[in-house]
Amino acid sequence: MNEAHPLVTFIPITETVNRPALILGISSDRIGTPRGSSSFYATLSKDLQHWTGLPIAPYGGLVYGTHEKRFRTIGGLNIRFREDLTSLIQFDGVKVHPGITYTFNQTHAITFLMIRGKSPGFTYTFSF
Repeated sequence: MNEAHPLVTFIPITETVNRPALILGISSDRIGTPRGSSSFYATLSKDLQHWTGLPIAPYGGLVYGTHEKRFRTIGGLNIRFREDLTSLIQFDGVKVHPGITYTFNQTHAITFLMIRGKSPGFTYTFSF
């Protein structure tokens, strides 16, 4: 399915050593829903390296998808191999999507994603 959909992320509460970040956003609905479906989400995320010594940052939250018109719990785990190379395992409330991301020039990122854990895909992200 070929589709471009805006992603809006707002962080009203930033992470500290002892507090998780609160992230709110709007995105396309989960992978596999019809074109034009949107989602509205709230997540908490926390880098645990300070407490565990491991380069991991889990997240969890709640999303409302317009395709099924229902709330779902979501979650995932980010693993940092290097500053420019990370892996994100995402659970969209239905399926798991592991990926690996290479970031360059601090604003560009390319992700190889295994959609539903079996179909390959790529994303390109530009941050400003």
